[in-house]
Parts: sequence; structure tokens; C-alpha cells
Amino acid sequence: MKSQSKNFPTSLVQSLETGKITNRAWLITGMLIIFQMVNFADKAVLGLVAEPAMRELGMSSSQFGFIGSSFFFLFAISSIVVGLLAAKIQTRWILLTMGIAWAVLQFPMLLGGGITLLLVTRIILGAAEGPATPITLQHIHGWYEPKERGLPSSLVAIGSTLGPIIAAPILAAIIAHPSYGWRWAFGFLGMFGLVWSLLWFLIAKEGPYSHLKAKQQLTQPKPLVHPNTSYISNKSIAEFADSLKVVPLFKVFFSPMFISAFLAGAGCFWAMGFLTTWAPRYLSAVLNTSPQMIGMISTFPWIFGALTLLVAGCLSKILMKKGSSVHISMGCVFGSLILMSGIFFLILSYATGVTAVLVLTIAAGLAMTFPLAPITLAYSICSKQRAAVMATVTALASLGGMISPTMVGMFMESAGYIQPMKGILPDTAMLGKLVTGMNLSFSYIGIYLLIVGLAAIVFLNPDKTAKKLQKDIEVNND
Repeated sequence: MKSQSKNFPTSLVQSLETGKITNRAWLITGMLIIFQMVNFADKAVLGLVAEPAMRELGMSSSQFGFIGSSFFFLFAISSIVVGLLAAKIQTRWILLTMGIAWAVLQFPMLLGGGITLLLVTRIILGAAEGPATPITLQHIHGWYEPKERGLPSSLVAIGSTLGPIIAAPILAAIIAHPSYGWRWAFGFLGMFGLVWSLLWFLIAKEGPYSHLKAKQQLTQPKPLVHPNTSYISNKSIAEFADSLKVVPLFKVFFSPMFISAFLAGAGCFWAMGFLTTWAPRYLSAVLNTSPQMIGMISTFPWIFGALTLLVAGCLSKILMKKGSSVHISMGCVFGSLILMSGIFFLILSYATGVTAVLVLTIAAGLAMTFPLAPITLAYSICSKQRAAVMATVTALASLGGMISPTMVGMFMESAGYIQPMKGILPDTAMLGKLVTGMNLSFSYIGIYLLIVGLAAIVFLNPDKTAKKLQKDIEVNND
């Protein structure tokens, strides 16, 4: 393992010391950040085109909410299936396949598709994007040593928040341009996706710590039990992350660690579903400003989420270097962020105007930290099982994204909101009903995030779970 480290700098410090500033690991990291940007821009585009698309296609709030939810219909299934396949297939080819699929699926709406085609392409796009986070994390872990993985993983995760930040103003300008319109927003994403796919095909390769190279690299792995030292009493599992043995996956899936990550993740996906489907409509209701300005303001939660992920990644790296457990360094950090998100969502249900924008930015931004959950789980199992576990928790958590758009749409209609006909703007009273329905949904998700945030702080403990699973294997073997 040490010889591998010399050949492949795995941190920016090492890169500077060796003179290899533009080494392959950081180039791959940059490409995957862009990959995640495209991934989440594809999600955010639906919310940005909501107003013109609903008017042109004659959709009600519940119908549009259903299309927003449809993105997650096959999301979970594809996440699990591809996660299992990743144990035997090079992840660079999986990522290339996803990139091409994302791009191609944007073009039907550019070419004049209606409601049915929008629904079908969103369902298929969800299936193609389902495995994105676990597969990118699996691939990036192959380029860094265990103790160095926290920061680059967080940087890749930040790509998911940078997507809407960078894309929203561009897409809003395209939508508002008289020569283009909302359909060209899909076309722009499709063309950009094809360019990324070509570059990835030319650049990508598997990293030196890839799970497919594990047998070659771990010819002399660190022993799970050191002389005169109980393996179970070691503080952090990070030192042994790449030496763990295969364990029964059902024991991982039914552990308090995994369940707490799934439940907290569902709350994160709820917020994500709201941002990508309804946030522009909410902002236009609480602020009287232009569509271009709404497009810019809608990036605020993603900007705050990116900064939060960066700070969390740096904090986790510092804590782990000081010898803290993965539970403290990552699990408790993630749980605390989700707990605070719940508090701000509760406050949001009572906020108005500019204050509502500020509170939404913080509440939803804190919930954008879901990638910390699968990153934390990855420390509890061997490299060959990581993609399956990360994909499964992502798949189950995505149920929150499936529920969110439809739930918000139903609350809006229950509050009396009716989508105006094409060419007619909603009056002040109708906008008030829209906000009332959304505020009710904020109250529910706020309470939920408070509960699951506390659970994550207590139970998202890969150190304890990994040691218990490895000890069970040793006992059974004896």
C-alpha cells in the first residue's frame, strides 16, 4: 500500500511536495465534480421550467407534482441493481453509460414533447441518475487512501450543489430569451452532457485503490487484530477500512447505523424534491421580482449547501487526523446538520418575504448534506460491498424525493390553490393559498428532521457496526 501512495499522490499537500499538482487523482476528482453538477442540474431544470411548462401543457399543481415525483419511480431500483453490479464492473464504464443516457434523455423535450413524453423521460432519467452518488463515491474512493477520502468525497458531493448554482442562472436566461424558451433548457443540458461524456471516455481510468484491484494491493493487509491489542477496542475503524472482510449484507441493512442513515436521508431527499420542483414557485409567491431574479435566488440554498459540505468535509478530516472516530468525525457532524435543518424548516412555516428566503436557504442548504451519510457508511464494510451499501441507502432515501413534490402539490390544492389558465397570472389571494399549503408541508418535514437528526447522532456509528460485524465473522469462523 505504501508503494502505491508514492506513485499516486492522494492529497493536495502530497501533490505540491512531489511536484505533481495536476496528478490523475485530482483530475478525476474534478471530472466527477462536474458529473455531479450535471446530475443535479438535470433535476433542477424541472422546477425552473415549471411556470411556462405548466401553462403551455395545461397542467395542474398535482399533475406537475406527480411528474416531479416520477423522477424517483425507478430511482431506487436502479440504484440497488447498479450498486450490486459495481462489485464486478469498472465504475468508469458505469459513469460513462450514465453520462450518455442523461444527455440523450434531454432532447425529446427540446424537439416538442408533451406531458406524456415529459413524464416518460423523467422516469427513465431518474433510473439513469439513481446510482450517480454511490458510483461516484465508489470511484473516487479508489483514488485515495481511507483517511484521505473524506475531503475529496465531500468535494465531489459539492458538485451536486454547484449544479443548480451554476446552471440555474444560465437556464433561467435561456428560458426567458424570446428566441429559445423553456424547451431549450433541456437541449442545453443534453449538449453539455455529451461533451462531458466524451472527455470522460478519453480521461477516465480506475484508481490505485479500486475495489477491483484489492486482491493485488492487499497481499499483506493490516491484521484485524494487532499483537497485544484488541481489535474491538480500537477507537476508529478508518485505519482498517480497506482490510475489512466480506459480511452478510442483511446484517448491515438491519443495523441501527444503516436505518438511521436511510431515515435521515429520506428527509434530505424531501428537501431536494422540493427545491427541484417547487422552490421557484414558492420564491415567486413570497417575492415580487423577475423570473431571471428568481432563477438566481433559487441557487441560494445550493450555495449554502455547497459551503456546508465543504466545511463539514474539512472538519471531518481535521477530526480524523486528530484520532477521532468516524462516528464523531462524520456521523455526529451529519446528524447535527440534519437536526439544525429541521429547526429552520419549522421556522420557515412562519416566515415571510425576504426572511422566508433566508430561512429556506439555511433549512434546505443544511439538508443538501446527504452525501455525508453514504460516505460514513462506506467505512463500515469492505471495498467490494461499498457500492451496494451506498446505493441501497441512496435508493431507500430517495423515497423522500418521490413523496415531496406530490405531497406539496396536494397541500397547495387542499389550501385552495388553483393553477390559473394559460396566459393568466395568479392573484394575491391565490398566491397566499399557495404559500399556506407549502408552509404546512414545512412544519411536517421540520418535525421529521428533528427526530431523524437526533437518531443519526446516536446511531450513525460505523466504528461500532464494523467492529461488531467483523467480530461476528471471527466468532463464526472459530
